[in-house]
Amino acid sequence: MKINDVILRTVVKGVVFIILTLGMYLFFAGHNAPGGGFIGGLVLASAVVLLYLAYDIETIQKTMPFDFKKVAAVGVLLATGTALGSVLFDVPFLSHTDGYFDLPLLGETHLTTVTIFEAGVALTVVGVVVTIILSINEEGGE
Repeated sequence: MKINDVILRTVVKGVVFIILTLGMYLFFAGHNAPGGGFIGGLVLASAVVLLYLAYDIETIQKTMPFDFKKVAAVGVLLATGTALGSVLFDVPFLSHTDGYFDLPLLGETHLTTVTIFEAGVALTVVGVVVTIILSINEEGGE
């Protein structure tokens, strides 16, 4: 018996967009206000998990052909790379720098290496959470 889940899938499309927007807001607000890579990554991962719940795994993997273990590994490398980068400049470990830059279309913009570190944390969280959920699904299907 096939369940007609047209309403669920239609609602999920809109909700996932809202969740992804919230996740990106929390990510970018992180170095000035509560938020950052960890909570932003959890919210972004929840959007991916919601897609896996509403659609079958094969459909989502065709749409997003990511190996989430590799996503987590890239995140760890990115976060570790920014942490080790401070050592190359002979400053204490995990020191970060920032500055104001005049960017086309954006004008004067505040950029910081904390954002790169937080991106690594977010990618790690998304990769680990989605990998755990998919592995639970594989174990339950046996």
